[in-house]
Amino acid sequence: MNFLNRYADTIYCIMRLVAGLLFACHGGQKLLGFPPGGHGPPAGTIMVLGAWIELVAGFMIALGLVTRIAALIASGEMAVAYFMAHASGGFFPIVNHGESAVLYCFVFLFIVFYGPGRLSIDALIGRGRAANTTV
Repeated sequence: MNFLNRYADTIYCIMRLVAGLLFACHGGQKLLGFPPGGHGPPAGTIMVLGAWIELVAGFMIALGLVTRIAALIASGEMAVAYFMAHASGGFFPIVNHGESAVLYCFVFLFIVFYGPGRLSIDALIGRGRAANTTV
């Protein structure tokens, strides 16, 4: 299965893009009412802060811009959201409807440690810096 290694960067970029855009959709529903559906406008300052984190960090992760910091903040926000909104509903995430929060938390934690990948704005900025320092 080593032949699949050549696609790893591309597939990681697609995974980062999809996870980031789906996360941004959660913030978009809460703040902008788009895409339609969702829970409506958030009530309380911590909910508004969470919605902004979802929207902004989601786009940053999708684009690969300041990816590790955005993913760390998003992962932390999902951990807090799980324990504030879901954990009281039972031990298992499938029972308390917190499986998406847990999944986002660990996907973003993986992104923190893996980094933005080659196909990202961070990588483009890094290439520019590397070229400037060698000239």
